[in-house]
Amino acid sequence: KNVGERVGMVTDPISDLLVRLQNGFRRRHDVVSVPASRLKREVLRILQNEGYIQGVQADVADGHPVLKVQLRYVAEGQPMVTGMQRVSKPGRRVYVGIKDIPRVKNGIGVAILSTSKGLMTDQDSRRAGLGGEVLCSVW
Repeated sequence: KNVGERVGMVTDPISDLLVRLQNGFRRRHDVVSVPASRLKREVLRILQNEGYIQGVQADVADGHPVLKVQLRYVAEGQPMVTGMQRVSKPGRRVYVGIKDIPRVKNGIGVAILSTSKGLMTDQDSRRAGLGGEVLCSVW
C-alpha cells in the first residue's frame, strides 16, 4: 500500500475534505486529491467562487472518482486559506435560522450553509432569506 492510502469509510467526508485541503496548504502542494462526491464538489465550487482555491477537476484514480483541487497561494507563497472549521458535525448538527447565520471573521471569511436551495455562502443565504445547516467556515 502507498503511504497515506486510506482504507475503509470516512464518517465525516466534509471534515476529511477540509483536513486534506489544510494539509495540502501546509505542505505547499499545488494539487490535492479528494474522493469525489456531489456535496464535496459543491463545497469546492463555493470555495472557488470565493477565490480560496484555483480550480477543481474531476478525475479517476484506481477506478474511483476523485476531485483534483488546485490550491491557491498569494504572494510569498502564503496560502489563500488561513483557517477552516467544521461547524456542523455528524455528532452535533448545527442549524440556523435566517437571523442567526454566522459572520465569519467579520465578513472576511465565508460560512458554507446547506439550505433547501442547495449549498450557498452565508451572504447568499441571507440574501435568499434561507437558514440551514452550517457545514463549515473558511477564512
